[in-house]
Amino acid sequence: MTDFLAAILAQKAREVDALRAAGPLPARTADAPRGFARAIAGAKDLAVIAEVKQASPSKGLIQPSFHPVATAQAYEAAGASCISVLTDQHFFRGDIAHLRAVREAVSLPVLRKDFIVDECQIDEAFSQGADAVLLICAALSPSRLRALSRYAQDLGLDVLVEVHREDELAAAVEAHPSVIGVNNRDLTTFEVRLDTAERLIPLVPKDIPAIAESGVHTPQDAARMAACGARGILVGESLMRPADHAGRRALLQALRVSVPVPEADR
Repeated sequence: MTDFLAAILAQKAREVDALRAAGPLPARTADAPRGFARAIAGAKDLAVIAEVKQASPSKGLIQPSFHPVATAQAYEAAGASCISVLTDQHFFRGDIAHLRAVREAVSLPVLRKDFIVDECQIDEAFSQGADAVLLICAALSPSRLRALSRYAQDLGLDVLVEVHREDELAAAVEAHPSVIGVNNRDLTTFEVRLDTAERLIPLVPKDIPAIAESGVHTPQDAARMAACGARGILVGESLMRPADHAGRRALLQALRVSVPVPEADR
Protein backbone atom coordinates (compact mmCIF):
# COMPACT_ATOMS: atom_id res chain seq x y z
CA MET A 1 0.00 0.00 0.00
CA THR A 2 1.36 3.42 -0.93
CA ASP A 3 2.24 5.69 2.00
CA PHE A 4 1.29 9.02 0.45
CA LEU A 5 2.38 11.12 3.42
CA ALA A 6 5.89 9.65 3.52
CA ALA A 7 6.38 10.35 -0.18
CA ILE A 8 5.06 13.90 0.18
CA LEU A 9 7.29 14.70 3.17
CA ALA A 10 10.38 13.43 1.35
CA GLN A 11 9.55 15.80 -1.49
CA LYS A 12 8.95 18.67 0.95
CA ALA A 13 12.43 18.22 2.44
CA ARG A 14 13.90 18.74 -1.02
CA GLU A 15 11.70 21.79 -1.61
CA VAL A 16 12.72 23.35 1.69
CA ASP A 17 16.39 22.96 0.77
CA ALA A 18 15.74 24.66 -2.56
CA LEU A 19 13.71 27.46 -0.98
CA ARG A 20 16.45 28.19 1.56
CA ALA A 21 19.11 28.14 -1.15
CA ALA A 22 17.14 30.67 -3.23
CA GLY A 23 17.84 33.43 -0.72
CA PRO A 24 15.65 36.09 0.93
CA LEU A 25 11.96 36.22 0.10
CA PRO A 26 10.26 39.42 -1.04
CA ALA A 27 8.51 41.57 1.53
CA ARG A 28 4.77 41.15 1.97
CA THR A 29 2.85 43.62 -0.18
CA ALA A 30 -0.66 42.47 0.77
CA ASP A 31 -2.61 44.21 3.50
CA ALA A 32 -2.69 42.85 7.05
CA PRO A 33 -3.86 39.24 7.40
CA ARG A 34 -7.61 38.84 7.22
CA GLY A 35 -9.13 36.86 10.06
CA PHE A 36 -9.45 33.25 8.90
CA ALA A 37 -10.66 31.95 12.28
CA ARG A 38 -12.90 34.98 12.75
CA ALA A 39 -14.59 34.37 9.39
CA ILE A 40 -15.35 30.77 10.37
CA ALA A 41 -16.58 31.58 13.87
CA GLY A 42 -18.68 34.47 12.61
CA ALA A 43 -20.42 32.66 9.75
CA LYS A 44 -24.21 32.72 9.98
CA ASP A 45 -24.48 29.18 8.61
CA LEU A 46 -22.04 26.31 8.38
CA ALA A 47 -18.87 27.98 7.10
CA VAL A 48 -17.50 26.68 3.80
CA ILE A 49 -13.76 26.93 3.23
CA ALA A 50 -13.77 26.41 -0.54
CA GLU A 51 -10.62 24.97 -2.06
CA VAL A 52 -8.86 25.79 -5.30
CA LYS A 53 -7.30 22.48 -6.35
CA GLN A 54 -6.57 20.91 -9.72
CA ALA A 55 -5.38 17.38 -8.84
CA SER A 56 -4.53 14.98 -6.02
CA PRO A 57 -2.28 11.92 -5.64
CA SER A 58 -5.23 9.59 -5.13
CA LYS A 59 -7.68 10.99 -7.72
CA GLY A 60 -5.28 12.33 -10.35
CA LEU A 61 -6.49 15.24 -12.46
CA ILE A 62 -9.71 16.59 -10.99
CA GLN A 63 -10.32 19.64 -13.18
CA PRO A 64 -8.61 19.93 -16.60
CA SER A 65 -10.03 23.41 -17.17
CA PHE A 66 -8.34 25.07 -14.21
CA HIS A 67 -8.59 28.80 -13.57
CA PRO A 68 -7.64 29.56 -9.94
CA VAL A 69 -8.71 33.20 -9.81
CA ALA A 70 -12.03 32.74 -11.58
CA THR A 71 -12.77 29.74 -9.37
CA ALA A 72 -12.05 31.69 -6.20
CA GLN A 73 -14.22 34.56 -7.38
CA ALA A 74 -17.07 32.14 -8.05
CA TYR A 75 -16.66 30.75 -4.53
CA GLU A 76 -16.79 34.24 -3.05
CA ALA A 77 -19.92 35.09 -5.04
CA ALA A 78 -21.59 31.91 -3.76
CA GLY A 79 -21.00 32.80 -0.11
CA ALA A 80 -17.82 30.97 0.87
CA SER A 81 -16.39 32.08 4.22
CA CYS A 82 -12.75 31.50 3.24
CA ILE A 83 -10.68 30.26 0.32
CA SER A 84 -8.12 27.45 0.54
CA VAL A 85 -5.43 27.39 -2.14
CA LEU A 86 -3.52 24.16 -2.69
CA THR A 87 0.06 25.26 -3.42
CA ASP A 88 1.88 21.91 -3.67
CA GLN A 89 3.25 21.51 -7.21
CA HIS A 90 4.58 17.97 -7.28
CA PHE A 91 1.50 16.04 -6.14
CA PHE A 92 -1.41 18.48 -6.56
CA ARG A 93 -0.37 20.68 -9.53
CA GLY A 94 -0.63 23.76 -7.36
CA ASP A 95 1.62 26.79 -7.18
CA ILE A 96 2.42 29.50 -4.65
CA ALA A 97 1.64 31.99 -7.43
CA HIS A 98 -1.98 30.80 -7.35
CA LEU A 99 -2.21 31.89 -3.72
CA ARG A 100 -0.96 35.40 -4.44
CA ALA A 101 -3.25 35.80 -7.44
CA VAL A 102 -6.29 34.59 -5.52
CA ARG A 103 -5.49 36.79 -2.50
CA GLU A 104 -5.39 39.84 -4.78
CA ALA A 105 -8.69 38.95 -6.47
CA VAL A 106 -10.98 38.23 -3.50
CA SER A 107 -11.80 39.88 -0.19
CA LEU A 108 -12.02 36.64 1.80
CA PRO A 109 -9.30 35.19 4.05
CA VAL A 110 -7.02 32.82 2.15
CA LEU A 111 -5.41 29.67 3.56
CA ARG A 112 -2.16 28.27 2.22
CA LYS A 113 -2.89 24.54 1.97
CA ASP A 114 0.38 22.63 1.79
CA PHE A 115 2.58 20.30 3.80
CA ILE A 116 4.51 22.79 5.92
CA VAL A 117 7.53 21.46 7.78
CA ASP A 118 9.78 24.52 8.03
CA GLU A 119 9.67 28.20 8.94
CA CYS A 120 10.79 29.21 5.46
CA GLN A 121 7.52 27.88 4.03
CA ILE A 122 5.62 30.08 6.48
CA ASP A 123 7.76 33.04 5.44
CA GLU A 124 6.90 32.25 1.82
CA ALA A 125 3.19 32.05 2.62
CA PHE A 126 3.34 35.37 4.47
CA SER A 127 5.25 37.07 1.64
CA GLN A 128 2.66 35.93 -0.89
CA GLY A 129 -0.29 37.25 1.10
CA ALA A 130 -1.61 34.22 2.99
CA ASP A 131 -3.94 34.89 5.90
CA ALA A 132 -3.55 31.42 7.42
CA VAL A 133 -1.42 28.31 7.10
CA LEU A 134 -2.08 24.62 7.60
CA LEU A 135 -0.01 22.52 10.00
CA ILE A 136 -0.58 18.76 10.01
CA CYS A 137 -0.08 16.76 13.20
CA ALA A 138 0.82 13.60 11.28
CA ALA A 139 3.67 15.44 9.56
CA LEU A 140 5.24 17.09 12.61
CA SER A 141 6.50 16.21 16.07
CA PRO A 142 4.62 17.94 18.90
CA SER A 143 7.58 20.28 19.52
CA ARG A 144 7.84 21.28 15.86
CA LEU A 145 4.08 21.74 15.69
CA ARG A 146 4.22 24.17 18.63
CA ALA A 147 7.22 26.02 17.22
CA LEU A 148 5.75 26.45 13.75
CA SER A 149 2.36 27.50 15.12
CA ARG A 150 3.98 30.14 17.32
CA TYR A 151 6.16 31.34 14.42
CA ALA A 152 3.17 31.77 12.12
CA GLN A 153 1.05 33.50 14.73
CA ASP A 154 3.90 35.89 15.56
CA LEU A 155 3.62 37.01 11.91
CA GLY A 156 -0.10 37.61 12.40
CA LEU A 157 -1.24 34.52 10.54
CA ASP A 158 -3.99 32.20 11.75
CA VAL A 159 -3.06 28.53 12.08
CA LEU A 160 -5.27 25.61 11.11
CA VAL A 161 -3.95 22.51 12.88
CA GLU A 162 -5.11 19.26 11.33
CA VAL A 163 -5.69 15.98 13.16
CA HIS A 164 -6.81 12.56 11.97
CA ARG A 165 -6.57 10.46 15.14
CA GLU A 166 -7.63 10.96 18.74
CA ASP A 167 -4.05 10.63 19.98
CA GLU A 168 -3.11 13.75 17.97
CA LEU A 169 -5.60 16.01 19.73
CA ALA A 170 -3.46 16.81 22.77
CA ALA A 171 -0.55 18.00 20.61
CA ALA A 172 -2.94 20.02 18.46
CA VAL A 173 -4.42 21.83 21.45
CA GLU A 174 -0.97 22.48 22.96
CA ALA A 175 0.02 24.27 19.74
CA HIS A 176 -2.65 26.92 20.50
CA PRO A 177 -4.27 26.74 17.06
CA SER A 178 -6.66 29.32 15.67
CA VAL A 179 -8.77 26.46 14.26
CA ILE A 180 -8.62 22.67 14.54
CA GLY A 181 -9.46 20.67 11.44
CA VAL A 182 -10.40 17.00 11.54
CA ASN A 183 -9.37 15.40 8.27
CA ASN A 184 -11.65 12.55 7.26
CA ARG A 185 -8.89 11.39 4.89
CA ASP A 186 -6.16 9.10 6.19
CA LEU A 187 -2.98 10.69 4.81
CA THR A 188 -1.13 7.39 4.58
CA THR A 189 -3.77 5.62 2.46
CA PHE A 190 -6.00 8.56 1.40
CA GLU A 191 -9.05 6.53 2.43
CA VAL A 192 -11.94 8.79 3.49
CA ARG A 193 -14.42 8.12 6.33
CA LEU A 194 -16.84 10.78 7.55
CA ASP A 195 -17.13 9.07 10.90
CA THR A 196 -13.60 10.30 11.70
CA ALA A 197 -14.97 13.81 12.21
CA GLU A 198 -18.00 12.45 14.01
CA ARG A 199 -15.69 10.77 16.55
CA LEU A 200 -13.14 13.55 17.00
CA ILE A 201 -14.91 16.90 16.68
CA PRO A 202 -16.90 16.40 19.92
CA LEU A 203 -13.52 16.03 21.69
CA VAL A 204 -12.19 19.43 20.51
CA PRO A 205 -12.31 22.09 23.25
CA LYS A 206 -15.34 24.30 22.74
CA ASP A 207 -13.30 27.50 22.67
CA ILE A 208 -11.47 26.38 19.50
CA PRO A 209 -13.46 26.46 16.24
CA ALA A 210 -13.50 22.99 14.68
CA ILE A 211 -13.95 22.18 11.00
CA ALA A 212 -14.27 18.95 9.04
CA GLU A 213 -12.02 18.37 6.05
CA SER A 214 -12.42 15.98 3.10
CA GLY A 215 -15.23 13.72 1.99
CA VAL A 216 -18.06 16.28 1.95
CA HIS A 217 -19.88 15.97 -1.37
CA THR A 218 -23.55 16.64 -0.64
CA PRO A 219 -25.75 18.73 1.67
CA GLN A 220 -26.42 15.49 3.55
CA ASP A 221 -22.68 15.10 4.20
CA ALA A 222 -22.53 18.71 5.39
CA ALA A 223 -25.45 18.06 7.72
CA ARG A 224 -23.58 15.12 9.26
CA MET A 225 -20.58 17.33 9.93
CA ALA A 226 -22.68 20.12 11.46
CA ALA A 227 -24.53 17.61 13.63
CA CYS A 228 -21.30 16.47 15.27
CA GLY A 229 -20.31 20.05 16.08
CA ALA A 230 -18.30 21.22 13.06
CA ARG A 231 -18.32 25.00 12.72
CA GLY A 232 -17.26 24.70 9.09
CA ILE A 233 -16.22 22.35 6.31
CA LEU A 234 -13.24 22.47 3.97
CA VAL A 235 -14.37 21.26 0.55
CA GLY A 236 -12.14 20.76 -2.47
CA GLU A 237 -12.70 17.86 -4.83
CA SER A 238 -16.51 18.01 -5.01
CA LEU A 239 -16.45 21.77 -5.72
CA MET A 240 -13.79 21.36 -8.40
CA ARG A 241 -15.56 18.52 -10.24
CA PRO A 242 -18.31 20.58 -11.98
CA ALA A 243 -17.36 21.66 -15.47
CA ASP A 244 -18.32 25.31 -14.94
CA HIS A 245 -18.51 27.95 -12.26
CA ALA A 246 -22.30 27.84 -12.20
CA GLY A 247 -22.15 24.25 -10.99
CA ARG A 248 -19.62 25.15 -8.31
CA ARG A 249 -21.70 28.07 -7.09
CA ALA A 250 -24.83 25.94 -6.88
CA LEU A 251 -23.13 23.20 -4.85
CA LEU A 252 -21.41 25.64 -2.53
CA GLN A 253 -24.66 27.44 -1.83
CA ALA A 254 -26.36 24.12 -1.05
CA LEU A 255 -23.59 23.15 1.35
CA ARG A 256 -23.66 26.54 3.06
CA VAL A 257 -27.33 27.28 3.48
CA SER A 258 -28.68 23.79 4.07
CA VAL A 259 -27.15 23.36 7.54
CA PRO A 260 -27.67 26.36 9.82
CA VAL A 261 -25.57 26.52 12.95
CA PRO A 262 -27.56 26.18 16.19
CA GLU A 263 -28.39 29.54 17.76
CA ALA A 264 -26.38 28.74 20.88
CA ASP A 265 -23.20 28.45 18.84
CA ARG A 266 -23.54 31.70 16.95
